[in-house]
Amino acid sequence: MSLDSPQLPGGLMSGVVAKAVEYMVDAGQRSVLLLDIFRQRGDQYREHVAQTAPHVLSYAAELILDGRTLEQPVNYALVRIIPPKDVEIDLKRRPFVVVDPRAGHGPGIGGFKADSEIGVAMKAGHPCYFIGFLPEPMPGQTIERIARAEAIFIEKVIERHPKADGKPCVIGNCQAGWAIMILASLRPELFGPVIVAGAPLAYWAGVHGKYPMRYSGGLLGGSWLTALSSDLGAGKFDGAWLVQNFENQNPSNTLWTKQYNVYSKVDTEADRYLEFERWWGGHVNLNAEEIQFIVDELFIGNNLAAGRVKLSDGTAVDLRNIRSPIVVFCSKGDNITPPQQALHWILDLYADVDEIRAHGQTIVYTVHETVGHLGIFVSGGVAKKEHAEFSSNIDLIDVLPPGLYEATFEARGSDTFNDELAVGQWVMRCEARTLDDIRAMGGNSAEDERRFETAKRVSEINLAAYQKYLQPWVKSMVTPQMAEMMRNWHPLRLQYEAFSSGNPWMKMVETAAEKARDERKPAAKDNPFLAFQEQVSKQIVSSLDRWRDSQEALSEAMFLAIYGSPALQAAVGVDPEAAPSQRRDMDPKHREFLQARIAELTSRIGSGGMREAGIRALLYVGSARGMVDERSLEALRRLRQADEAARVTLAEFKMLVREQFFMLLLDREGALAAIPKLLPDNMDERRRAFTAIQDVLSASAEISGEVARRLKQVAGLFGLEAHNNTVPFDPKARAS
Repeated sequence: MSLDSPQLPGGLMSGVVAKAVEYMVDAGQRSVLLLDIFRQRGDQYREHVAQTAPHVLSYAAELILDGRTLEQPVNYALVRIIPPKDVEIDLKRRPFVVVDPRAGHGPGIGGFKADSEIGVAMKAGHPCYFIGFLPEPMPGQTIERIARAEAIFIEKVIERHPKADGKPCVIGNCQAGWAIMILASLRPELFGPVIVAGAPLAYWAGVHGKYPMRYSGGLLGGSWLTALSSDLGAGKFDGAWLVQNFENQNPSNTLWTKQYNVYSKVDTEADRYLEFERWWGGHVNLNAEEIQFIVDELFIGNNLAAGRVKLSDGTAVDLRNIRSPIVVFCSKGDNITPPQQALHWILDLYADVDEIRAHGQTIVYTVHETVGHLGIFVSGGVAKKEHAEFSSNIDLIDVLPPGLYEATFEARGSDTFNDELAVGQWVMRCEARTLDDIRAMGGNSAEDERRFETAKRVSEINLAAYQKYLQPWVKSMVTPQMAEMMRNWHPLRLQYEAFSSGNPWMKMVETAAEKARDERKPAAKDNPFLAFQEQVSKQIVSSLDRWRDSQEALSEAMFLAIYGSPALQAAVGVDPEAAPSQRRDMDPKHREFLQARIAELTSRIGSGGMREAGIRALLYVGSARGMVDERSLEALRRLRQADEAARVTLAEFKMLVREQFFMLLLDREGALAAIPKLLPDNMDERRRAFTAIQDVLSASAEISGEVARRLKQVAGLFGLEAHNNTVPFDPKARAS
């Protein structure tokens, strides 16, 4: 037997040595290739920031309006997304407008790849537009000025699509979410459905033990540091600091996982890594006035839902003025904008669902279980599921009766009921919810609200002190050249520059990487040293996560203790015994309008014809299910297409649905009793209308229980004999 045989100690040892040598060769090559990827990243960064209008859109675009040419110039622009050759756009469908977040990074994340918000909207046949921005703000630019510019952009989109069946659907990611919510409250007539993804709207909300970012403002003493940073930037705030805040939320990913993932898969991960880093490293600047508004009015002040944000002319921002459906997309895995911050503005504005309806609002929310903050906008899986369903079913969302709904998604398969009526891989339904469903997610106690109110007051005091005693001195000392030097030396920028080809030492890395690629010898997948490498990586991640958790627990304990002090609360004017509430009473003018509208609708319960009677009956029977399914709307759409005489525009249909819905809410018995008076005498017409109602109801589920009972009641109102109420909708039969 050979001495190298595995059965002998010597053979075993030689096998281990061989595996070790194989691993060391592989690890050495991967290390060189990783350094070369860092070099490519640095070169990519330098090329990206050198562009006049850097972006990461994966689509060609046509400039429509340049915000720098407006009477009040801004660094924003409206572009039309040019669809790929294999995508067919229907100009009669409502356009989609994606507004990119200006939260430290450059524009383009909404169209980052084919499976993106823009990609799925175009796939659904919608014309698409994009509102992006340049790296440098215009002099005097403010958040209010940007809002006015975006209104001009949306007006332009509406002008370009006069035959579209509905106003534009506007999508706002993260920072852009609250921005378009402000604009939609000021100019509600411009908007179709509004989709806000990962957008904070209730900035104090959260639960203990999670989401410590909301404590940052208080622990830093308020917004005086924001003002100092802007002054050190000669009137500009470096967006790299905002990106740094994101990085700090997940140190294991920032310091280890992101790089290790490339190192361990260096032969396949380079392109994906570089693609993302091109956006992540495209830092932009904000004017001092912009960032101060964001921090004071929103993040520390929490003034948006409270209605305390005012424009220069004194106009108050009231989110209750929004008349378009609002779709809120958030995730439990998002530690930047948790579900509470995305949804608790509803609790601040309304006492119950009836009050939501009284303002004519339709709010639809969906909560993902795991995806992180960036994944809400960039994940291909999320784009192909949630965003694709929103795009395909935007008309369903638009015609929903006012109220609160949760969008749920069921995988479409061969056993899906009437699956041919669904679009895409999922079936979307909107299920009625109450405010208790949002409260069940957890939130602040009265003590927590007092703590945040105290932090707000402390911030105001510290900012006033800084502005009076230090700001004049800092401004006089800082020159534009000094500010530019400090921006260039920011750690996030420096990491790109240090590994770029601008560093002469990286030339050797490039040469070594070329040789490593030519001689590449990956270790076998069963190499035990690779398994050991993975184990070490997991230990590093675990250690960094434990450190993060301990730091977060400490920061929360400090915030709760400092700002929970009754002495501090009393010193800054917060009553330690009071139970602060953000919720506001209904505006007296709106109450007057509501009373007049109620009187008008009540007087018209007996008015109308077959169309009004059919919609009223459909809403009455369908409401027993407590949800609306996309298959029902598709069945209704096909019936409308088949009957030329019954066709109305989407806006007309939406108004009809809302009026009949409110009539049922105001006086159900009277509204039902009036149905026979609205119907024609021709029994064939009645029978056809009733069959259409039955078809729509059976499109999403079999008719049974309370739905069947109500349908039988409607049959009596229509003067018809009992029908077979369990026959499912057959689109092929109806089409024939």
